[in-house]
Amino acid sequence: MHEHDVSGSALAVGWLRAIHLLARPVLGVPPDVLTGCGVLSAVAAVWLTALGGPARWLALAAIVATGVFDGLDGAVALRTGRARPLGAVLDAAADRLTELCFVAVLLVLGAPLGWCAALAVLLLLHEYVRARAQAAGMRGAGAITVAERPTRLVVAAVAVTGSALAPGGTPGTGWPWGTTCAVLGTGLSLIGLAHLSVAVARAAGRSDQPRHDLG
Repeated sequence: MHEHDVSGSALAVGWLRAIHLLARPVLGVPPDVLTGCGVLSAVAAVWLTALGGPARWLALAAIVATGVFDGLDGAVALRTGRARPLGAVLDAAADRLTELCFVAVLLVLGAPLGWCAALAVLLLLHEYVRARAQAAGMRGAGAITVAERPTRLVVAAVAVTGSALAPGGTPGTGWPWGTTCAVLGTGLSLIGLAHLSVAVARAAGRSDQPRHDLG
């Protein structure tokens, strides 16, 4: 994702600029290696979450590292001229794998399987709709919704942090942190998918308009 895709979000633009600064020391590392590190850190987050206790803080660090690696691979590829179609495909596949790991974190933290399955389907559908629209000619991301990848990362991070600080469950409800965050994530994903669907429909409508020859 580039700055022109997130021009409406100062936070997102700031994050991208920070990632480009962090990329300077690792410009010699192949982007695909950074992509692989992101997947490994997401898998580690699931394992560390399952260990419980103080390991939950390491799980939080692994989740944050996943987000950093996800930004670094694209930044390094762009800055070094190593961006290529296969790399983009690998990056997209890695993103989906790491997001499924985030859902697994919620499952480990007590979220019901049904909520986790619903969340996984919605996040995959969100990206499928966007990818198909782009393949059909839609430019850019279509819309930056409340359910983008950073939100998915934050939901998992909140669940892990909450379980470490308040193992008894979410204050006020007593629900396991995994359940609370799975419900929250599913709600945000529904809103995000609706937002993206409207943007895709509008983009398709514009592309269907007859074009007149001005020559």
